[in-house]
Amino acid sequence: MMTGLAALPTLPHRLVLTLPAKGHAVRTARETAEQILVQWGIGLRHPHIGPALLVLAELVTNSVRHAAELSPTITVLLAAGPDTLAFAVHDKHPLRPELYGSRAKASGGGLATVTELITDVGGTAVVRGDAKGPGKSIWITVPL
Repeated sequence: MMTGLAALPTLPHRLVLTLPAKGHAVRTARETAEQILVQWGIGLRHPHIGPALLVLAELVTNSVRHAAELSPTITVLLAAGPDTLAFAVHDKHPLRPELYGSRAKASGGGLATVTELITDVGGTAVVRGDAKGPGKSIWITVPL
């Protein structure tokens, strides 16, 4: 289902969370991420965690708003190591949004904010399609 998990072999902490594509998924994803980061010893006051949590909430919101009809569930993957936080939001909708470039900037809104926040903290954002099926994941990495 989610491509990219195998690409994170050096990150010792991992959590996979499957949620219904409903409004409450945004709060659940953010609160779960906050709790698990603390359990992993990553302080919520780290300067990159606030932007990362905002981006996570925006990506889950987008999946709930735009993919729920074709994807009744969304999956959130969180992974972390000593110097990296990585997470992805996966849904089964075939649309793969542009995160960079003139079309992404022209569309404005949430994804423009996502790329700006992640770039500002030295992170990356990538859209990856499923190897099998029409879905996609938006992967974010943030240095710690």
